[in-house]
Amino acid sequence: MFDKLDFLQEKYDDLSRKTADPEVINNQSEWQKYIKELSDIEPIVNKYREYKDTKSGIAEAKSILEESNDEELREMAKMELGDLEESIEVIENELKLLLLPKDPNDEKNVIVEIRAGAGGDEAGLFAGELLRMYTRYAERRRWKVEMMSLNETGVGGIKEVIFMIKGSGAYSRLKYESGVHRVQRIPATESGGRIHTSTATVAVLPEVDDVAVDINPNEVRVDVFRSSGNGGQSVNTTDSAVRLTHIPTGMVVSCQDEKSQLKNKEKAFKILKARLYDKMQEEQNAEIAEARKSQVGTGDRSERIRTYNYPQGRVSDHRINLTLYKLDYFLDGDIDEILDALITSDQAERMKQVV
Repeated sequence: MFDKLDFLQEKYDDLSRKTADPEVINNQSEWQKYIKELSDIEPIVNKYREYKDTKSGIAEAKSILEESNDEELREMAKMELGDLEESIEVIENELKLLLLPKDPNDEKNVIVEIRAGAGGDEAGLFAGELLRMYTRYAERRRWKVEMMSLNETGVGGIKEVIFMIKGSGAYSRLKYESGVHRVQRIPATESGGRIHTSTATVAVLPEVDDVAVDINPNEVRVDVFRSSGNGGQSVNTTDSAVRLTHIPTGMVVSCQDEKSQLKNKEKAFKILKARLYDKMQEEQNAEIAEARKSQVGTGDRSERIRTYNYPQGRVSDHRINLTLYKLDYFLDGDIDEILDALITSDQAERMKQVV
């Protein structure tokens, strides 16, 4: 570990010199590349410097205890040594976390897909509440939400919704949300007061740039059709809706949220690229499937990950056995407590594997 840290320290010093070089500054593309590398390793280098300063302080305190006859000075050194030895363990763990391989998608925007599952109209209503939950969470973090596709039910619920959340680190926070979400409650239409169970599935995909996925236009069939919905301008009057069919995989994406056919086509291609990239990642990870199952948030999407129980006012995440009795706050977008616990659990698991 320390060989790697020494190497990163040297690399940081070298990059600092390069970014201050007038010739490099004049070449903006090269300068931006070095600045990005510098910012990526700066937290590690700063923490390593803190580690070395703390080790130096420990050595100095020990030296005073061994060599000084001044009792007051020795007592001060003894107290400082205790504090420094406690902090060095914390710093070492923080360094190990910083050195864990980063998910290259963590800083990307996300495409979120929510679909009603088992439970009829109740499942559609629950899917709508999940949409509101993620929208409120995005607002809390000052992220932007862009609707891409919406298919509503006749009772105010949602059959399927696809939307993009734009914000720094969106994928790093929301990637753990993929899976089956289960709700337990008494439907408004239930006269007997029985608790019903319904489900909705959530898929969180990183936004993909053109370099990551190359789609051959000849392998995509583009169909246009008239939008359907609750009425309004352009709905049912123009062929603005777009359906893409990726012939090699059979993937189909429809988008009709915009009045413009061109905008719907652009959005549909974004969704198609994200799905193809996700499929490509799953195939690449197939050989380490067992290791992935032990990690939080990277298992099968058919896995039930969370239960929202209305009568008890609780939300339970089954992957980390965490239950919170604050369902109302959670559904209003206050979901960081569970997300933080999922991230911590995932980091701990990955540290075990590295060790």
